[in-house]
Amino acid sequence: MPEHVPQIPRELVACEARDAEWLHEVRCEECLGCEVESKVMRADLERFVAGVLARYGVSEAEGAVTARVLVASDLRGIASHGVARLGRYVKGLEVGYIVPGARFDVREPVPAIGVIDARNGLGQVVGELAMDLAISKARANGVGVVTVRNSNHYGIAGYYVQKAIGAGMLGISLTNAAPLVVPTHGADAILGTNPIAVGAPGAGGLDFLLDMATSVVPRGKLEVYDRNRKQMPAGWAVDEHGYDSQNPGLVLANLVKRAGGGILPLGGRGEEFSGYKGYGLALMVDVLSGVLSGSASGLDVDNLRREAAAGETVAPRVGHFFLALDIARFMPLDEFRERLGALFATIKQSRKALDRATIYIHGEKEQARAALHERSGIPLAENVMASLRTIAQACGLPGPVTVADRVRRQGAPREEGTLRP
Repeated sequence: MPEHVPQIPRELVACEARDAEWLHEVRCEECLGCEVESKVMRADLERFVAGVLARYGVSEAEGAVTARVLVASDLRGIASHGVARLGRYVKGLEVGYIVPGARFDVREPVPAIGVIDARNGLGQVVGELAMDLAISKARANGVGVVTVRNSNHYGIAGYYVQKAIGAGMLGISLTNAAPLVVPTHGADAILGTNPIAVGAPGAGGLDFLLDMATSVVPRGKLEVYDRNRKQMPAGWAVDEHGYDSQNPGLVLANLVKRAGGGILPLGGRGEEFSGYKGYGLALMVDVLSGVLSGSASGLDVDNLRREAAAGETVAPRVGHFFLALDIARFMPLDEFRERLGALFATIKQSRKALDRATIYIHGEKEQARAALHERSGIPLAENVMASLRTIAQACGLPGPVTVADRVRRQGAPREEGTLRP
């Protein structure tokens, strides 16, 4: 990770009131998400990302997969794991710890299990291959389990679960990550934010898709607050002494230096709010993704600063775990959808808290955002757009084509959903 300079001072700043639900991670006036100058249509953004990757030796096929996964994150409103990460991939390709065109070693010891060595290839490419293999095995055997070792960052875990949902199956996707999270009662980051994604197909277009970090927040949330020079809520992270910190830049800088402190596990500090449960979930993900796969785990994940052996390229050695379960082996798929839909209806029709109008099913908000962004463009924060233009300039490409560019080219007033991709 590059050196990080905090964007707000050590002194705490006054908290701003949060009295409304936000569609995006920052307030409207900060992200300017409704402005066409900051929006990009999905297809244009995918083409841009693939074009950049091609300049660094990534094939058209691998570039298309990687771009699709990255943009899927922005499409669903998860800005922390989308094209804002493109610079990370460019650096990995330049340095050599991401290997384009890596020849994956795929082994199938028994019909329902696959074991893949990604050989430092693109995480999205091996991730899609692994989930497709798990689905194929589930179709043949009722269940398919695939582990991946020696991989890289693979984007949002939920992307791979959506593939299983699309196949009419229940899906699980796990990955370990760089040590950012302190264990309960600890003051040093040992585990990653280690996300868990689980999903199943529902009725009427509403699926279940839980995609969550096992920490209070993912690293990207701290970066969003730091970029906007905002104090983060108490209870998200601790400083190098293990005390609560509200300065995101300070915590990020400590994480880069491995100077102590980090993000708290889901539930928060100590045991009062069951932080040990989030810690346990993060550890479980590392057991399945890192230990079981034969990849790195704990402090060794994404440890790019360690000294390389002779002839070795130090690599992140991220591990993944994928599972697909064929629902039709238990009951007809339509019956499962109806039963799940009935459960959703019971939840959504139950009494609401006085200040809330809706109870959401996991994945419902992201599904709504995706539909909106598919139609009218994906909003990108100003600093993300600037980063993409810098990357484009460095490799001799034009920046992303924005909605505003398309409106000017078409020479007509823009109407919702009328832009040609």
